[in-house]
Amino acid sequence: MKRRHFLQSVAAASFPALAAAVDTEVATRVVDTHTHFYDPTRPQGVPWPTQGTRLYRPVLPADWLAQAEPHGIRQTVVVEASKWVEDNQWILDLAAQEKSIVGFVGHLDPADTAFDAYLRRFAANPLFRGLRWSGAALMKSELQSMVLVGAKSLADHGLELDVNGPPEALLAVADLALAVPDLRLVINHLGSSGDPQSLKPAWREGIRVVAKCPNVWMKVSALVEQVKGAEGAAPTDVSYYLPILDYLWQNFGADRLIYGSNWPVSDRGATYNTVFGLVRDYFSGKGKEACEKYFWQNSRDAYRWIER
Repeated sequence: MKRRHFLQSVAAASFPALAAAVDTEVATRVVDTHTHFYDPTRPQGVPWPTQGTRLYRPVLPADWLAQAEPHGIRQTVVVEASKWVEDNQWILDLAAQEKSIVGFVGHLDPADTAFDAYLRRFAANPLFRGLRWSGAALMKSELQSMVLVGAKSLADHGLELDVNGPPEALLAVADLALAVPDLRLVINHLGSSGDPQSLKPAWREGIRVVAKCPNVWMKVSALVEQVKGAEGAAPTDVSYYLPILDYLWQNFGADRLIYGSNWPVSDRGATYNTVFGLVRDYFSGKGKEACEKYFWQNSRDAYRWIER
């Protein structure tokens, strides 16, 4: 028996979590670029998630590491889901203590009259890597001028923009990418592809158009949440997701696809083991170089996260 296979057998028998780590060494490192941390027990509470849901509980770096570290994943970029300005500072304060956080994507409203002041304040922290806006904001005509000014400010600060929205927003992302070519943009959650077995023409066309912009990356996150069906019961075989993954690979190629789990929201679809396992299986088939790019190198280019 070869030494590597022998070690895997021993690990599988004695330490299942370690076995997973041994089996999933698809890249020299993995950076999870989409996690959410929050604490509803704070005196001020949280604006999201909603009380009474399974997500309404303290979710902190140690909780994520318990899911990710068995796979050798120890670094993350946090994406803010709160619209409260001071929650940007809350995450930055958390990051100061938690070395697993290598970057933070905050939230600031481009229509806020204090936008520039807030951006200067938070951009002074090297862990602050950009903002996330909704796709709906990019499509609203009354916000177009403010979105464009805000996007240029992000580019001037060397920051990036995450966009989370429906397939119809993909064309707006392409327009913004062309208008501000120095701005790096990252589309979240597959551009809201929907169930891989019933992809909409609007999504296919939007992906085809936006992928032509060299300053746009696609985050392969929320894959299992797109599936129709019972909560937590998304298919665990990568073949189910090939209509999405193959189309993204065809359009974005090896250089502009990024790994993100969307944990803990991803639990609505499947476990972290499944979330990671699906993309591990898919990108392993694309070769070692593609794995290195997908699991960390592309995210470094897009986010310029900080080595810690």
